[in-house]
Amino acid sequence: MRNLPAAIVVSSLIGVAHAATDGEYLFNAAGCLACHTSEDGPELAGGRAFETPYGTFYSPNISPDEQTGIGNWSKEQFIEALKHGTSPRGDPYFPVFPYPSYQLMTDEDAGAIYDYLMQREPQQRANREHDTAWWLGRWMMTPWQWWFEEEPPAAPDDAQLARGRYLVDALGHCGECHTSRDWAGVADRSYYLAGNPDGPDGEKVPNITPDRSNGIGKWDTDDLKWFLQSGELPDGDYTGGAMSEVIDNTTSKLTPDDRTAMAKFLKSLPALETP
Repeated sequence: MRNLPAAIVVSSLIGVAHAATDGEYLFNAAGCLACHTSEDGPELAGGRAFETPYGTFYSPNISPDEQTGIGNWSKEQFIEALKHGTSPRGDPYFPVFPYPSYQLMTDEDAGAIYDYLMQREPQQRANREHDTAWWLGRWMMTPWQWWFEEEPPAAPDDAQLARGRYLVDALGHCGECHTSRDWAGVADRSYYLAGNPDGPDGEKVPNITPDRSNGIGKWDTDDLKWFLQSGELPDGDYTGGAMSEVIDNTTSKLTPDDRTAMAKFLKSLPALETP
């Protein structure tokens, strides 16, 4: 995968320093627990299934177990996997692992997540092979990374909006679910965060741009901040499905300032209709 221009990386760092060395905080912000823990399995031992148009993928063990997890990985290998989608053996990962978003993360923050993971309880559980479409091979991911990955736009100049963008795009990787994809599985930036009619496990993922017809255009910033904390919608109902896990494991654990930054960034985006 191409290296990002320095201007993009520097812009994403604005306002990040207060959390940069807090590995547990960053681990929560990046949503690691829910994806890498199966319904009845031990924490971070992997095995959670993700059904996609390309087959069913199973999350790997990221506990510090030396046989089945990442206990033998160096910090540099972890950062390479997290940000560039390459395993310690040099194999490319399928982009169901959201490295297209994590590439925006700073090395310092990625390293802090590694330090936190190495302090967790090792869980010995072998990784499960993906059940992919017959025509899809891992070797295809190397050209995919070079041909289809686009450099994202630079972060906003405003410090609070830049922090919000970092949380939404890099750590929270919201676009991985809330943006529709083309035939090659590439997020369509022209519909950035405008919803995805064919999201993970076949679920329809809502529009989170300020569109007033089917997005968050009728929500004010306080509505959105409260939703990120509690999961409560402006009409008094509560979110369900995968988003309830995001609330429980990720956004509810952020600081009020960070939820404010996320809300203001989302409200600053162009209003787009769902494709």
